[in-house]
Amino acid sequence: MKRTYKGFGIYIFIALVVLYFATRYSTSVTQPEGLNFTEIVGLLNENKVASLKLEGSEIYGKLKTGEEFNGYLPDINKDDFYNDYLKDKVHAGEIQYDAGPERQPPFYFSLIGPIFMIVIFGVFWYLFMQNSQGGGSKSMNFGKSRAKMVDNDPSKAIKFVDVAGLKEEKEELLEIVDFLKNPRKYTEMGARIPTGVLLVGPPGTGKTYLSRAVAGEANVPFFTISGSDFVEMFVGVGASRVRDLFEEAKKNAPCIVFIDEIDAVGRRRGAGLGGGHDEREQTLNQLLVEMDGFSKNEGIIVMAATNRSDILDPALLRPGRFDREIYVGKPDVREREEILKVHTKKKPLDDDVDLSVIAKRTPGFTPADLENMVNEAAIMTAKDNKKKIPMNLINEASIKVQAGPEKKSKVVIEKERKLTAYHEAGHAVVSRLTPEMDPVHMVTIVPRGMAGGFTAFIPEEDVSYMTKGWMKAELVSLLGGRVAEALVLDDISTGASNDIERATRLARSMVTHYGMSEDLGPMTYGTDDEQVFVGRDFGRTRNYSEEVAAKIDAEMRSLIDEAYKKAETLLKENIDKLHRVAQRLLEVETISGKEFEALFQDVEYDPDDDNLSINGEKEREEELSREIDETIEKNIREIEKENEEKKSRSDEFGE
Repeated sequence: MKRTYKGFGIYIFIALVVLYFATRYSTSVTQPEGLNFTEIVGLLNENKVASLKLEGSEIYGKLKTGEEFNGYLPDINKDDFYNDYLKDKVHAGEIQYDAGPERQPPFYFSLIGPIFMIVIFGVFWYLFMQNSQGGGSKSMNFGKSRAKMVDNDPSKAIKFVDVAGLKEEKEELLEIVDFLKNPRKYTEMGARIPTGVLLVGPPGTGKTYLSRAVAGEANVPFFTISGSDFVEMFVGVGASRVRDLFEEAKKNAPCIVFIDEIDAVGRRRGAGLGGGHDEREQTLNQLLVEMDGFSKNEGIIVMAATNRSDILDPALLRPGRFDREIYVGKPDVREREEILKVHTKKKPLDDDVDLSVIAKRTPGFTPADLENMVNEAAIMTAKDNKKKIPMNLINEASIKVQAGPEKKSKVVIEKERKLTAYHEAGHAVVSRLTPEMDPVHMVTIVPRGMAGGFTAFIPEEDVSYMTKGWMKAELVSLLGGRVAEALVLDDISTGASNDIERATRLARSMVTHYGMSEDLGPMTYGTDDEQVFVGRDFGRTRNYSEEVAAKIDAEMRSLIDEAYKKAETLLKENIDKLHRVAQRLLEVETISGKEFEALFQDVEYDPDDDNLSINGEKEREEELSREIDETIEKNIREIEKENEEKKSRSDEFGE
């Protein structure tokens, strides 16, 4: 039931109760209780009645003893009653008699029923009309802002100390906080404080939380609204809501207005097929005027968050509106450790839990991912009836967040188990033999999500750039599963479809986006076709010829073929390692990174021996460092040799 119906329901109930009692009272007046006609006649015959009065059909009398009584005249003529029972006694003076018209109830009692029926009918009609317009009690307030005002109670307010990481971002926003607290200090210097601050970053990085921390630090009212709340099907509603929002903000200045997902209303104008003058563009135009038009909004700072700043209208991003664009990216290893401390503050952790190790093993995780991981670990701990969260369940939760839960109950035939085991072993062995790849963290053939198996690689350090060598190594690793199937089982399956898709996409990016093709050179070919926005990218053609397209295909084919041959060579030379890992997977279904390293080195596995993983990582790091040093020395020698040849030719020409 809607809230509207609940509100009117109490009034309808009260009205029905009043109508019931009013009707009952009026009935008691028109139909009094008392002596019946036979009893009254008996009193008259016994000469016990001193006085009698008739009011219509009602009889009111008084006995000679002083007692009063009343009754009701049946359906007989009043004159007959008087002539038969009263006439002689009245003439003899034995009874005092009086007669009058029938007593009528107050006139308003007769109106109560119809009036209440009309009122009830009107109420239901009003509710029906409001509901048919789709707005309930808000149907007549389309133009009102839907922003929620959050008063920052000092005991509940979010402060910067509650926001883990984001050190530089918080320093940027401290200026906004200082202005809201001490605006005169800036205005006296002639400084113009930023009108708006745009927070840009991937989902789950804490943009909304950071904006609330700004309001909490400044201790000012905080208006929050989503970009989609402005736009309705009725033209002009969004612009009206923008005006109403800023009117409310002016009354509570200084304050912060936070618009979440502003790309819903701030998208580039002219991006529609049905003409540019639509409701969304009217809303955007009004927002532009309110942020920096003829009327100044002193003390109002607009903060907004979006994942796609590249599609926002340029007029919205210019200085004077959104003066600052702060990128809120994914946290690094230090920030991840701080975030984990915040999310595990109220959770009991076992003694073996090391947050620094977890932070290193979760690169690319956003704060939302980390919170979800810790929450999943707590749920699994409670399900196992444990009192503290152990490290192994946190590791399991991190894999679950990335790949989904294990499907241990799924029935898998032996042929598919063997195929999956060699496929995942191929990924792991090829990656271990490629120095640029990250260490293997876990290999499993238990289905997770849509995958029949899973090989997890966890880097020990955050990487900001991808090199050509790493990308080629990634191609080799991706194709390792398909190569293992072809080598050992003499057949291939659809299980490598995702690997092939990722490898093809990576090869295309290397050629067309990153300029890593030796033949085509450092150039970008084509537009970003992964994000198509109607009116902006719609109808664009590729900016290269058919000849170049053929070269791109040839370069991609060359990269894929080279990676496939390298993976094939590595597995042929280390076929014994592939068999050991695959056979172990068929026995236990899941092996850890340490056990994989023991199988790779063909040594006895000891779960408490940390030297296995350390030695493997050191070996890979030393090999990669040695290759880099050799490459640097080789290139320096070639450059020096080329310079000497140029100098020699120059001397001969001078002579």
